[in-house]
Amino acid sequence: MKHRAITISAIAIATLCAAALSPVCAVDFVKDVQPIFEFNCVRCHSEKSTEVIEKNTSYRMDNKAVAIRGKFIIPGDGAKSKVYTTSIADDADEDLMPPLKQIEKDASRRLTKEETAMLKKWIDEGANWPDGVTLIARKQELGFKENVPLAAAAVHKRIVANSKEITEPEMQPYSSTIAGSDVMFHMVPIKGGKFLMGSPSGEAGRKDDEGPQKEVSVDAFWIGKHEVRWDEYQLFMYRKEEMLSRQAKQLPVELNAVTDAVGRPTQPYVDMSFGMGTDGYPAIAMTQHAANKYCQWLSAKTGHFYRLPTEAEWEYAARAGTKTAYYWGDDSALAKDYEWYEANANNGYHKVGRKKPNPWGLYDMLGNVAEWTLDQYDPKFYATMPSANPWNKAKTPYPHSVRGGSWDDAELGKLRAASRRASEPKWKRQDPQLPKSVWFHTDAQFLGMRIVRPLKTPSAEEMNAYWNSGVEKDDARMTKGE
Repeated sequence: MKHRAITISAIAIATLCAAALSPVCAVDFVKDVQPIFEFNCVRCHSEKSTEVIEKNTSYRMDNKAVAIRGKFIIPGDGAKSKVYTTSIADDADEDLMPPLKQIEKDASRRLTKEETAMLKKWIDEGANWPDGVTLIARKQELGFKENVPLAAAAVHKRIVANSKEITEPEMQPYSSTIAGSDVMFHMVPIKGGKFLMGSPSGEAGRKDDEGPQKEVSVDAFWIGKHEVRWDEYQLFMYRKEEMLSRQAKQLPVELNAVTDAVGRPTQPYVDMSFGMGTDGYPAIAMTQHAANKYCQWLSAKTGHFYRLPTEAEWEYAARAGTKTAYYWGDDSALAKDYEWYEANANNGYHKVGRKKPNPWGLYDMLGNVAEWTLDQYDPKFYATMPSANPWNKAKTPYPHSVRGGSWDDAELGKLRAASRRASEPKWKRQDPQLPKSVWFHTDAQFLGMRIVRPLKTPSAEEMNAYWNSGVEKDDARMTKGE
């Protein structure tokens, strides 16, 4: 398999240089600190709390300008900052925050050891508080559930408030602009139905993991007309640049708070397009976790629920009602008219939508870049999978299922609709980080993603399960460079 030129030493040197030029903060204020303040501090320490204003205005925690001053927060020195020292004080200490009388009424008000440690670490790193982020008091009874992370619950609440229920016959193609930008993406409706998943035993290029063939049904959904492009993904990947671009759009503070609470990638130290281009080209080399979090972020931005497709949904959409090896038939010689692969790709991916689409109007389904699915890869899954909406939920970091061929594939059999591939730890071999990054697959320059939006909006718990597999971190093998 080919790779664009990149070496461990080059990445490592770039990483060290970047670290030397600017501090790297491990604590993300919006994701890690803001929820602590909003659920535990702001209800009493804000401009609206006249009691606090009269007693000590330096105890306001709703605004950066008044919060980071005096000795309440001393950037770089958590041990001397009152926001930390009062949170770890003894019950008998009258400076304990939240006060003992409040904790006795509601035990959940007491900050956990993890929360106090997070506050100290944040302050020690410089107490970075992004400009424009004003805190709002929140209570658990506002719809946040204990078994759903705050970020996922907030996105679900926005989606429910924004979504209008429609029936399957009412589904239409649509285009959507990502809030705070001029970037647009396009979605194609796919009616629910049944199909034979897998390949027949006599199909040329068939692998054992493509069977036994089984008739399965999938519910209606929309799917991306194209693979996710860098134009879209970089808004998610580069937080600071995205924040600057949206300032001119004057987005509501509430929307920014919801989207900024979603975990986003650490800054990469190399060009993740590896010189192949970004404007109109497919985004590549993200982990499945990164792809899932992009879907969560995009859901927050748009007010519609997006996720990765299951293997069944992906193959159903790729086949587009056909039963042949490729959606144009069984003749592999015609691949050049429909897909980019080694013979015609000239050692790199191409802009999306430049070849012929499949019968349902989807481009690059079997070539250009391979695409993530939600499923754990299991070569024997077909034998036991359910017949309706099958999804093999991940239980381990590897392997996950990837579908479709890529610009890097010489074997045309990998471009077939039934072809499957399993993710591997070696896709991070050149990543110098220990532990390895949960966001990037440096050695998977052939790998991208496509999004779906199911017709039926799931519950908050279901959304969280789609966006957060629980097995995002690599196992011990990755620390050995395997």
